Amino acid sequence: MTAEPLLEVTDLVRHYPAGKGLLGMGSSKGVVKAVDGVTFAIGPGETFGLVGESGCGKTTIAKLILRIEPPTSGRIMFDGRDVARLTGKELLAYRRSVQAVFQDPFGSLSPRMRVADIVGEILEIHTSMTPAAIATRVGEVLDLVGLRPDQARLFPHEFSGGQRQRIAIARALAADARMLVLDEAVSALDVSIRAQVITLLEQLQADLGVSYLYIGHDLATVSHLADRVGVMYLGRLCEVGDSVTVSTDPRHPYTQALFASALPHLPDDADAAREVAVPVTGEVPSALNPPSGCRFHPRCPLAEARCSAEEPVLVQVDEAHHAACHLLPLTVGRR
Repeated sequence: MTAEPLLEVTDLVRHYPAGKGLLGMGSSKGVVKAVDGVTFAIGPGETFGLVGESGCGKTTIAKLILRIEPPTSGRIMFDGRDVARLTGKELLAYRRSVQAVFQDPFGSLSPRMRVADIVGEILEIHTSMTPAAIATRVGEVLDLVGLRPDQARLFPHEFSGGQRQRIAIARALAADARMLVLDEAVSALDVSIRAQVITLLEQLQADLGVSYLYIGHDLATVSHLADRVGVMYLGRLCEVGDSVTVSTDPRHPYTQALFASALPHLPDDADAAREVAVPVTGEVPSALNPPSGCRFHPRCPLAEARCSAEEPVLVQVDEAHHAACHLLPLTVGRR
């Protein structure tokens, strides 16, 4: 990424107090460290992917960026402005510029509203456009996502799952959003429809220059769609780099295991014989009491004494490629 970042996240932290027992009585049981010091940036027209097991903090980061929740500490900068300090018209402008597309297209669209009202609502809130101008704009964005303008009179239940997700994308883009937060945006769709929506997202980015934060479990989708990928484990980034490098030459043992299990090589791949999958055992530790040192060390087959005592930091292992592991010379894992 060479241009100035559109979105810059620095040392982002979000902790939640644990439950206090029946009816909220008693003392707090501790703090759930959902996000615990995450840093990354997204440039104009760039896609940054976040991957990791369930509960690693990916969706919490999305909520913080969308200002659904406030961070415990850290900073989110958008176009050079501190998001936490935005108020009034500046906050409205931010909400207009950063929109979300969620996993379940049916659940994110009101069943009682026609598509014209669903897509046009943001224009009523954020602009002074006349009803006629709003109707024209709704038709334009529906056409942009591959739907007919006359379908604006229909209700969400009259569309297929893929069409409903296109409506959600049209709603996000109606007011000229500069960034979309895509939280598992295609995982609920059939495989063939998923490919069509991914192609649509790529085309929209090429045409409009919009940036994406893509959050997903499907590593093949994230690797294909994202320019750069961040791998999260228990609230922290353990590896960051361009998507091709991270998926084909992972340096962290967790990333190696994640991609080896999800993206197996073809049988005739000449490098397949050299691939050694990293066996990962056990369950993800609780974010209420994360392990000391490297948070992955209780499940890592390469862990040494140092791994349980010292927390590793992200260090550069290659051009635009960083990983957080004390054993980097041992975890090259080239394929």
